[in-house]
Amino acid sequence: MKYLEIAPLEAITSSLNFEVPDSQIFGRVEAYSCKSASNDKKLYKALENKYGSVALQPSHASPSFTHPTSTSPHDLRASSPFGSLEQPSSRKALFYLIATLNASFPDYDFTETKPSSCFRHHYQLAPVVNEVNTTLSNVGRGTIVRELALWDIMDQIVELSDCDIYSYDPEGEENPYEGSLWSLNYFFFNRKIKRLIFLSLHSVR
Repeated sequence: MKYLEIAPLEAITSSLNFEVPDSQIFGRVEAYSCKSASNDKKLYKALENKYGSVALQPSHASPSFTHPTSTSPHDLRASSPFGSLEQPSSRKALFYLIATLNASFPDYDFTETKPSSCFRHHYQLAPVVNEVNTTLSNVGRGTIVRELALWDIMDQIVELSDCDIYSYDPEGEENPYEGSLWSLNYFFFNRKIKRLIFLSLHSVR
């Protein structure tokens, strides 16, 4: 993934890091081009080995040959938030989101992130906008929506009406929000123009 330096987003990110009486708020709004960097190739190969190989297995394969600690072919064929992982386009969407997390949090490795339990597909933009706006208002940063034109700027970058929207709820050891009071994480992914925006907020004592 290639990080896109966009001044208005950097100004918004700067405004999303501040203190309130009982906690600290950390946030970021980052834009990425889905152009693979050199370190993305290893991730893509790992995900294809994990999910792509299952797509080649016959659907009637006996589960008795599956290692008890591995994810079964049936589970991988089941619909994920990205659609069936048998489909290359679904696996590519998963790759883009995990690659973005790796780029945004370079001290973590999200390769083992479970698509069905950590990601959720949101089919409507309005409820997501409302949640983000309400959260910003509750922490005293409603001006980011009004004065810094958060959604207008994001729309100029990724054309929000054409985006697939996913949320991320981390679990396991690779959790950059461990110990946080709360976190909110959204991806706005435009497949046509191969761009996405990662919006993240979390609070710590």
